[in-house]
Amino acid sequence: GRFGVIGHCSGGRHAYLAACSLRFDAAVDCYGAFIVEDPPEGIPKTMKPIRNLAANLSCPLLGLFGVEDRFPAPDGVAALDAELTRLGKPHSFTSYEGAGHAFFSVDRPAYRVEAALDGWRRINEFFAAHLKG
Repeated sequence: GRFGVIGHCSGGRHAYLAACSLRFDAAVDCYGAFIVEDPPEGIPKTMKPIRNLAANLSCPLLGLFGVEDRFPAPDGVAALDAELTRLGKPHSFTSYEGAGHAFFSVDRPAYRVEAALDGWRRINEFFAAHLKG
């Protein structure tokens, strides 16, 4: 069988971590924080950046982010993008203007319908491409 992993927020970080630790065929990171940047005060110190694991990424990575997000902020997304490119790791990142953290969450004020619909379209296409077999 083929295996994919997806996560939102801290789950996005865990999806990246899982794909760097285990064999997957596809991984989706929806605004996973603290992959690149240090966490702010009040977040446990064990939440260390894990960009250094990128060399171990076992599969293509789809990343969906909001330009107005702070965790991860656009510069952190750009840094991860650059690192994956440097390592020759297949990935595709999209960042949505006018969207912040949790833009997929239909029950929150942060919900952005256009970004969420486009994001789900990209997720469906990505998993269809990498998980069919």
